[in-house]
Amino acid sequence: MLLLLLTVVVAIGAASAVVLAATGNDGSSDKKQPPESSSTTGRLPSPSLSIPSQLPTELPSLPTGVPSDLPSGLESLLPSLAGDEVPYYMLRTGDCFDIDDSRPGQAMKRRCGEEHDAEVVKVAELEGAYTTDAALKKAASDLCRKPLDTKAAEQPADTVRGTLVQYPDPTGFEVGIDKVACSLAADSGGGDRKLTKPLK
Repeated sequence: MLLLLLTVVVAIGAASAVVLAATGNDGSSDKKQPPESSSTTGRLPSPSLSIPSQLPTELPSLPTGVPSDLPSGLESLLPSLAGDEVPYYMLRTGDCFDIDDSRPGQAMKRRCGEEHDAEVVKVAELEGAYTTDAALKKAASDLCRKPLDTKAAEQPADTVRGTLVQYPDPTGFEVGIDKVACSLAADSGGGDRKLTKPLK
């Protein structure tokens, strides 16, 4: 409260200084002064402020009834604080990770020299308007097709057996998540093979 009042005092003082500079006499004799009326004294009025001498002893309480739970489905949009788990859209090109089918949209980052499920080849951004999952899936697949084909062709035979394209659902896309993670996987569809080193 005191900070707010001091800000008001400074703002009024600055406004007064501007008014004084704009209407003050600059000392030149060739400018004509406007005639004074009989009701003015030729001085600008000075603001009068009263500042309270005491600050409130109690802070206002927060409103009650504020929801404590997020709506269902939003947990995949928020970063997880558990270990190395991150939402897929926080992955970068060259990141290696494991996936958990029970946690769609999440990735457990791993070092590329250790066993891992997949490696990000490219992170792309969706452009345009999409309102259905099918439209988002097609657009994401189109963005990933060429970079994944090119990178897969550079790998030794039987190194990668699958691709993984991660993209937002319509709710996520609507709130601004537009990243697509294009990854090559050691196996397709939940197999147990792992990559053990970075892709070439």
